[in-house]
Amino acid sequence: MDENKPTTDSGTSAPFATGGAVVPGAGAGAPAMTRLPGLAMKRRGPVAVWLGLPIVTLGIYQLVWYYKIHKELQEFDRRQTLNPAGSMLVLFFLGWTLIAPLVSYHNTGKAIANAQRAAGLPVTCSPAVSMWLAFVFGLNIWYMQRQLNLVVDAYPGAAPGTEVQLAA
Repeated sequence: MDENKPTTDSGTSAPFATGGAVVPGAGAGAPAMTRLPGLAMKRRGPVAVWLGLPIVTLGIYQLVWYYKIHKELQEFDRRQTLNPAGSMLVLFFLGWTLIAPLVSYHNTGKAIANAQRAAGLPVTCSPAVSMWLAFVFGLNIWYMQRQLNLVVDAYPGAAPGTEVQLAA
């Protein structure tokens, strides 16, 4: 993943330092004054994600949902380095270990909190709650989707996948 690190060449602009946005006419040392672009996420029903669809699909939808939210979080704020497939595979192959899914849920809570910060919202997602609610009927899925919906609601009228401007 060395290609995602900013370059320090003296004669070129470093697009990764500004989240991929290069200000036209700005020199190598000039700070970028534009806001960072990201892609809008999809709003989902927390109860459907937590209970309805996993029951209908015998638990497969939870893995699909976990992959999709990580992909959307990565596309929303490109400064975050997430591995959607790796996160989903942790649940699939290491779900029996108890520790690996808890660490993954904690890291997902941090990614959601970072997305809330990037959207200019007060951070209400707690990584610890994202982790520990897994022991209460799997309510962490419901909690994480509710927190993601707050980010989606920060951009009213934006269709999923359309470009939105990050606040921070």
